[in-house]
Amino acid sequence: MSRAAVPGLPSPHPIGELLPALFAEDDFAQRFTAGLDTVLAPVFATLDNLPAYFQPGLAPADFLDWLASWVAVEVDPAWPVEVRRAVVGRAVELHRWRGTRRGLTERLRLVLGVGAELVDGGGASWSADPDAPLPPAPSGELLVRVWPLRGAEPDEDQVRSVVRAGCPVHLTCRVEILPGPPGRAED
Repeated sequence: MSRAAVPGLPSPHPIGELLPALFAEDDFAQRFTAGLDTVLAPVFATLDNLPAYFQPGLAPADFLDWLASWVAVEVDPAWPVEVRRAVVGRAVELHRWRGTRRGLTERLRLVLGVGAELVDGGGASWSADPDAPLPPAPSGELLVRVWPLRGAEPDEDQVRSVVRAGCPVHLTCRVEILPGPPGRAED
């Protein structure tokens, strides 16, 4: 719904009541100002509720994209409104963890409702033994395995889009979609 034309929205400050007493009984003046009240009522309603526009959970759906641009978060208009609200509301946290394992996993869970496991190509390790072998050369590839946490299997194009947006630029990201969480050998 547009805030520009809300049928039957009363004005909190009718102009007809503010006119001098001479016009209080004038039918034409009252009808004329009532028409202006109809135009101004959405403006007053918007200004009265302005703080709600800056809270992602309360902002009108058509305002979310603009609010997302304020906090530098990319939201897809195809996402459900609840997901867009959650992404905008957690923008600072998502920026804080951007480019990290935690950031990509959290973004996948938040946006698509999937679990994720990231398998890095290595290249870094530590050891208390000074004669320990060197780590393997980094492969430059990140394997992202995802599985549904609830509902149907995720759309591969959507998964690739989210991974592309959150994967560090120096890595190539490969995506695998699994039917469920992968079994772990350590368990």
